[in-house]
Amino acid sequence: MSMTRRTQHRTGYGIGPTTLFASRADQRFSFCLYVPTSYHETGTRHYPLAVVVHGTNRPALQYRDAFADFAEAQECIVLAPLFPGGIDQPGEIHNYKFITYRDIRFDLVLLAMIDEVAEVYRIDKRRFLLHGFSGGGQFAHRFFYLHPERLLGISIGAPGVVTLLDERRDWWLGVRDVEQKFGRPLDYEAMRQVPVQMVIGAEDTDNWDIILAPDSPLWQDYWMPGANDAGQTRVERLEALRASFERAGIAVRFDVVPGVAHEGFKILEPVKEFFAAVLEGYRGAGSR
Repeated sequence: MSMTRRTQHRTGYGIGPTTLFASRADQRFSFCLYVPTSYHETGTRHYPLAVVVHGTNRPALQYRDAFADFAEAQECIVLAPLFPGGIDQPGEIHNYKFITYRDIRFDLVLLAMIDEVAEVYRIDKRRFLLHGFSGGGQFAHRFFYLHPERLLGISIGAPGVVTLLDERRDWWLGVRDVEQKFGRPLDYEAMRQVPVQMVIGAEDTDNWDIILAPDSPLWQDYWMPGANDAGQTRVERLEALRASFERAGIAVRFDVVPGVAHEGFKILEPVKEFFAAVLEGYRGAGSR
């Protein structure tokens, strides 16, 4: 394969790191890919897909690049969406984390992106890996509640604000009204079938940006009474999330990375190890 052929797919998407593409479903949102160099457009083998969701600072390209070695070693296509800040409201930065915002369903935006990629690349779009850190970790665990049947495995990294599997509280604190809000009930049995990792730095204890208050300019659109009940730090809140999963019979691999604070790129090795183990089982089960 020539260098031109390796770096430029005939559709314009590319092999290796791609550019950012606006989603056809909603051009306010975009995504980029890493396609391993083993991929041949004339081949027949389907590749697994890993989705990596950025945090509040939105370093989508950097996360895509950080998973390039994983994509090559595991022959897996990586998709990194970009959910810009300021959608419909200048300065708003949290919208995608809570799945729904005004008339936007960010879970459906992501699924539409995957459908678009599947039109070009041979991916098994039925089920995919999902990792998110910080704000991406918020998105990831809430997506898991709504679409467990779409996930091969999920890695939830250091979410600052968590939705516990608590049937006594409404969304977003709990899940009592999920069916009313999203049109589908929680499928606990499907959730129990998905390998789950939670991962955080041992020193991730700063909380200046995660304590919610009704008059906080950061969180005024999301304040609810009881918003800080899950804990005062991300470590405490992730432990509370794990406990709520385990009460529901959902097993959790819990990784705490020594010497690391709220630094998403420094917790990726256990994420890649977890994903590699999930893919080993996926391939052993006779995937395409």
